[in-house]
Amino acid sequence: MTNLYILLQAKGQSTDSFMIMMGLMLIVMYFFMIRPQQKKAKLQKAFIESLKKGDKVITTGGIHGKIVSLEATTAIIESESYKLKIERSAISSELSAPLNKVEEAKVETKA
Repeated sequence: MTNLYILLQAKGQSTDSFMIMMGLMLIVMYFFMIRPQQKKAKLQKAFIESLKKGDKVITTGGIHGKIVSLEATTAIIESESYKLKIERSAISSELSAPLNKVEEAKVETKA
């Protein structure tokens, strides 16, 4: 009985520190988990909107191709001898920009 009485007294005193720790944990979780995901999603959305005809891209499935045409939510990419109609959200990265930077660097070193 005495032990229970001591535990009940201790619980009342630690409630404030427990709430502070939970609040701090939520803040840390926001800055290390939620915020970076929101930033990444915003960058991906901007990337998808900036796609244009002629860009060389890679899909999430690993297919390499060149964009032939774009519609509101879909894109048609050409790879080797076939054309695929895919969702714009399935495009994961662009090859045109990195390739152009490498070519520009080669031209600058020759000059």
